Amino acid sequence: MAAGREEKRFDVLCLGIMVADVVALPVSGLPPKGTLATVERMELHTGGCAVNTGISLARLGLRTAVMGKVGSDGFGDYVLSVLRSHGIDVRGVVRDPVNNTSGTMVMVDRDGERTFIHYVGANGALREADIDFDLVRQAGILHIAGHNLMPGFDGEVAARVLERAHAEGVVTSLDTAWDFTGRWLKLIEPCLRHLDLFVPSIEEARQIAGREEPADVAEFFLDYGIRIVALKMGSQGCYVRTRDEEIRLPVYPVKAVDATGAGDAFAGGFLAGVALGWELERTARLANAVGALCVTAVGATAGVRSLEETIQFMGQYS
Repeated sequence: MAAGREEKRFDVLCLGIMVADVVALPVSGLPPKGTLATVERMELHTGGCAVNTGISLARLGLRTAVMGKVGSDGFGDYVLSVLRSHGIDVRGVVRDPVNNTSGTMVMVDRDGERTFIHYVGANGALREADIDFDLVRQAGILHIAGHNLMPGFDGEVAARVLERAHAEGVVTSLDTAWDFTGRWLKLIEPCLRHLDLFVPSIEEARQIAGREEPADVAEFFLDYGIRIVALKMGSQGCYVRTRDEEIRLPVYPVKAVDATGAGDAFAGGFLAGVALGWELERTARLANAVGALCVTAVGATAGVRSLEETIQFMGQYS
């Protein structure tokens, strides 16, 4: 689908939200106002869909760049240092002198389920003028990660970036976050006509499409001309659809420690398979495996392994 890998500097460029995550576990509920409760663990991790997906791709051995906006603060320094430590190109990341780096308090219960308190911060200040199209042209795939959480970029602006990338021969992809404004289809519809790949969660896709069954949801997006729709189905696995293929795969059985970043890891695995030229079912299995391994460790990317290790994991269930 993409131009030959040898023709591009990056296999995938992840453009979108960049976050510092403060993860606490286990959290069964908030303490009464004015009191204090303790947790067994509290850790600082990188987060945000662009960061999580980018690190997953880098762990899998893909040539990766991340583009977005962070503050001129300690959290921003931390996020960039972690990305660089994975060999990820961060030349496209802009430092905001006004807004702090986006942050999320992630509260994880004993079953691994998460609850979030989020500060939009610099992600909300991302604008079209911040996009370095010289870097975009060097990518095989442009993946917009976290649409719905960038109020200065979502919708029409993102659509123009996708359209321009398409004109440069770049494969386009998009993943969503929960739209707390409730606009859903109205917000994202300008982007849909400029996408090759769409990898939302089933819950978010249902909100956009106004349909319930995965097949009907996928059909809704295919009608916009999207080539591949990959629906992340949580404990139900995944549902992947093109005009010619339909794939349903169950999850890999693992012990869930922390589900933070699992959807982004799935997206990273899926994009890796596409970039490597794998056939669709093998790509979907890789995505499921990367997502499954992600939940076996605390944090959004700590559980993600190399491509070789992930393939070995997959081989246990073939």
